[in-house]
Amino acid sequence: MSSLSSVDPQIAELIKAEERRQADTVKLIASENYVSKAVLEATGTVLTNKYSEGYPGKRYYEGQQVIDQIETLAIERAKSLFGVNHANVQPYSGSPANLAIYLAFLQPGDTVMGMGLPFGGHLTHGWSVSATGKWFNPVRYGVRRDTGRVDMDEVREIALRERPKLIFCGGTAIPRTIDFPAFAEIAREVGAVLAADIAHIAGLVAGGAHPSPVGHADVISTTTHKTLRGPRGAMLMATADEHATALNKAVFPGLQGGPHNHTTAAIAVALKEAAADEFKDYARQVVVNSQALAEELLGRGFDLVSGGTDNHLILLDLTPKGIGGKPAAQALDRAGLETNYNTVPFDPRKPFDPSGIRIGTAGVTSRGMGVAEMRQIGAWMDQVVSALAKDQDEAERVITRVQGEVRELTARFPAPGL
Repeated sequence: MSSLSSVDPQIAELIKAEERRQADTVKLIASENYVSKAVLEATGTVLTNKYSEGYPGKRYYEGQQVIDQIETLAIERAKSLFGVNHANVQPYSGSPANLAIYLAFLQPGDTVMGMGLPFGGHLTHGWSVSATGKWFNPVRYGVRRDTGRVDMDEVREIALRERPKLIFCGGTAIPRTIDFPAFAEIAREVGAVLAADIAHIAGLVAGGAHPSPVGHADVISTTTHKTLRGPRGAMLMATADEHATALNKAVFPGLQGGPHNHTTAAIAVALKEAAADEFKDYARQVVVNSQALAEELLGRGFDLVSGGTDNHLILLDLTPKGIGGKPAAQALDRAGLETNYNTVPFDPRKPFDPSGIRIGTAGVTSRGMGVAEMRQIGAWMDQVVSALAKDQDEAERVITRVQGEVRELTARFPAPGL
């Protein structure tokens, strides 16, 4: 970063500090990962200089000879990897991608059905503070109190009563396999468009470690980072021509202008990487690691929402530990264990000070860590949380010790791209 250091040394130093932080900590945030050096290089290229409103072969600016080839490569790789007929790689991120689904298939005031945010859904699935909850009529499903899992009979009952035009399945804090066939059957019964939001599990789907929504959902929305290990972007996919046409018009000109071409190139690189056999090994190991970490935490008295996990994500209810999610997440962060505090189903606490924390194993798996390291991470989490619940001075001593041990671990498992 010689040029950046010369022009803006303050920003250059902050970037170096963030790189050191990422290298020295255990990334357990379920929505984060590490991209490869190749993806990083594609992101920081001269492609950012070019405007490209429209789609390949149908642009509103000249000079698209190279850009059209790049976007076409990304589209074809997405279609091949996920087994779909159509892909749009232009959405800037997951929320704009989901908003395009509304624009494509609904009118303001129409009914949309999605998982409630406190139960693991996403803001853009019709939650009240989101534009999707303000401009449309949202109805919500949740999980059973006794199992922590979606009750498909309840979903069907709500759908038959409310007759939504759009149903979302998927979310941000769902540790169990999504039953795409069951959602599809309900959507067909009420005449709704089914949108599968696989932002969190796209890499697992691509790697064969989670069932695919293809053949069940009318529309598939995903980010390109998280488990897929690409840049911060998004994609929309479909199999039917009429759905693809509606989505393309919704993205451009409906919501966006020119796509971010440097991101498109990085998406193409990530999709090529995800088609390799090594990626399938990674996807399987993500789940193996997640289940090993869940088992370790269960053995140490943690309460896991739904009792465990089928994917990369674990949701912990810290109520039995006598501590809230926010102070726990902050203490773990100081110890080098990066998590996020999170609401849990039927949470009696407020969203900014909830009962739970959410963790994931994609990032640590990308570093090459395995089951033995998951056992150690679970032990560290228990030590920090238990000490914090008892005595602040003792907690600080434990945090300092664990932080040093975490650095010894991360030194043995260099992070990709750093």
